[in-house]
Amino acid sequence: MPLSLQAPILFGLLAALVTSAGLIAVAVRSEWTVRQSGLFSLAAGGMLISLTLLHIAPEALVMNGRAPYFMLAGFFGGLLLSSGISTIFPEKAGGRSQALTPLLAVGLHSFLDGVIYSVTFAASFEAGVYASTSLIMHEFAEGVIAFAILARHGFRVREAVIWAFLAAGATTPLGALVSGLFVNGLGPDVVAALYAISAGLLIYVATGPLMQPLKEEPPLRGVAALGAGILIAMLLLLAPLHGHGGHDHAHDHDHDHIHLLKDPSGIHPSD
Repeated sequence: MPLSLQAPILFGLLAALVTSAGLIAVAVRSEWTVRQSGLFSLAAGGMLISLTLLHIAPEALVMNGRAPYFMLAGFFGGLLLSSGISTIFPEKAGGRSQALTPLLAVGLHSFLDGVIYSVTFAASFEAGVYASTSLIMHEFAEGVIAFAILARHGFRVREAVIWAFLAAGATTPLGALVSGLFVNGLGPDVVAALYAISAGLLIYVATGPLMQPLKEEPPLRGVAALGAGILIAMLLLLAPLHGHGGHDHAHDHDHDHIHLLKDPSGIHPSD
């Protein structure tokens, strides 16, 4: 197996491990978690909207100049899908069907993380390490977010852990494996477009399904939970692995990332 395939799969498995850590953290106190699912959902919403607007969406804009159009399509696609599901499955099984759209959004984004691992490693090992490490920082939050979505819609703790892992954890190494096998035929424009669509879906999930408990929780508790999620996201974004550390490394990462998107072969023309 070539290194260009081994590395993204390895990082994909590491991402799944980090997701599992997030799921274990929220499942340890399962009864408390279920009782507080509304507040937990709001905290997850605060994390998700912050991570999307401050990291994922700007990255999508760098990757593709038409990203806003794709993000808009993703947002309204999520809204239409949610409406369609509500029409076909009107609050059956305790409203479980309502978890499908946000769970699909998380799964699509995690799958695309794996795709990006493969594309970046195909360009250069260093660029792959920087991009993959940065994205892995979100996996803990993604596990928490997926669990919150399922717990909010009536899933028992064990079911929520299993389905959340399948959506937020297993999809990343799967994306790395599938895309790694076809990376030479995967154009950067296609990856950028899909990444932007996933960002739009995540914005819908954060501002729609995850914010519903604001109508049910006491205002002070609801706002405090939302603020806690935003604070956690800000701490994640300030971590050195996001490129806010050494200036030389951040510059090299951005330089490699931009070159990758313009030339996925990784062969940089002479200046």
